[in-house]
Amino acid sequence: MAKSNSGKTTAIISYITIVGCLIAITMNVEPKNSFARFHIRQAFGIHLLYHAFSIFLNYSGVNSGWTVLWVIYLASWIFGLVGAGTQKQQLLPVLGKYFQKWFTFIS
Repeated sequence: MAKSNSGKTTAIISYITIVGCLIAITMNVEPKNSFARFHIRQAFGIHLLYHAFSIFLNYSGVNSGWTVLWVIYLASWIFGLVGAGTQKQQLLPVLGKYFQKWFTFIS
C-alpha cells in the first residue's frame, strides 16, 4: 500500500463526480501511483454503474428504484472516499474486485 500524498489527492479527486474521475486518470499518467490507480478504478466503477442504472431507471418507469440506487451510490461513494482519505485500499463490497479486473485500462 503506497502512502503518497500525491496519490491520496488524486484518489480523493476521483470520487468527485465522473468528471473528477477523468481528471484523476490524467493526473495519474506520470508519475503513476498504485494507490491512486486503485481508487480511480473503484470510483470509475461506482460512477459508471450509477449512470448506467440511472439511464435504465429513467426509461423503465420503475420509480421505486431511485431511492435504492441513491442509497447504494451514496454508501459506496462514502466508503471509497473515506478509504482514499485514510489511505486504505479497501475493495468495495461485492463489486470492488471486479472493478479492479474490468478497468485494467486505467493504469
